[in-house]
Amino acid sequence: MGMGASSSLDEGKFSSPSSSQLWTVAGVAVSTGLLMYIKLRFRGSACQSTAKLTGKTALVTGANTGIGKETAADFAKRDARVILACRDVEKGKQAVEHIRKQTTGGELIVMKLDLASLASVNSFCDKFLDEIDRLDILVNNAGVFQTPYQKTVDGFELQFGVNHLGHFLLTNRLLDLLRKSAPSRIVIVSSSLHKRGKLDFSKLNPSEEDYNKAKAYADSKLANVLFGQELSRRLHGSGITTYTLHPGVINTELGRYLGFSTLFWAATYPLRWLLLKSPWYGAQTTIHCSVSEELVNVTGRYYGDCKEKPYPEVKGADDAVARKLWEVSERMTGLTAN
Repeated sequence: MGMGASSSLDEGKFSSPSSSQLWTVAGVAVSTGLLMYIKLRFRGSACQSTAKLTGKTALVTGANTGIGKETAADFAKRDARVILACRDVEKGKQAVEHIRKQTTGGELIVMKLDLASLASVNSFCDKFLDEIDRLDILVNNAGVFQTPYQKTVDGFELQFGVNHLGHFLLTNRLLDLLRKSAPSRIVIVSSSLHKRGKLDFSKLNPSEEDYNKAKAYADSKLANVLFGQELSRRLHGSGITTYTLHPGVINTELGRYLGFSTLFWAATYPLRWLLLKSPWYGAQTTIHCSVSEELVNVTGRYYGDCKEKPYPEVKGADDAVARKLWEVSERMTGLTAN
């Protein structure tokens, strides 16, 4: 009797799964596989370069969060001296603490830079040029996205002021040091939404009544592309190479002005995780343009997913418009007299 009962129990333990159980397992496997395929499809490419940056100095704006912080962390791992240019110095220091949990490499220096203030940009550049002896990589990364109507300290529409004018002044003030440090690189983080932009030089500083936050963002990103285009032309043969890029759609704080509630933002996290790039992957094209050896003699090109893309063809984005934007930006930032 004892042996018969034991045999019956053994048969129960190892009985074949039912068809419903098999369908459940198959469904889970297919769903998991599909989710992973979608995640891999949208995550983007990774920079393949193993180049070291020992002895080199890199400056990253907006390095306290998102893809800026990931870019700074990567440069530190490559043994660079990295300047984290941040509006909020305390958040910059927190970013350094976070990066130091990943690597002890390189040198990390936090400096205050508020791109919404021309005085802050000039003060930053004065201090930078006084204390830093070289600049090999300048990454114009910081930006704001579809903000409510606001103005910079100097009275410019915020998105155009921060995304374009602040970086325009910063770059021009540091050009001599970049020339001295050549071969050097300037990397401009734009967006594919520049395709929706169209600059109206009579309305670069719109009134609140004329303001459309989506258009203002697209215009500022188009200005980034035009800036890179004209910068490349002016720096030809200088030893400074320029790169403009679309980082992808990233799951960062940049969308905080879209008007979604905290509850909605939390509820959509799984979907955002699935369909949007992580900050690490979002930084990869920036890193590729900054360090890849294959780009050492390449300049004035446009990139996405660590590959060169066809240069943006946008109505009204020709060389003449780029030159005019440069001249207007010089006057707006005080680089030339009005």
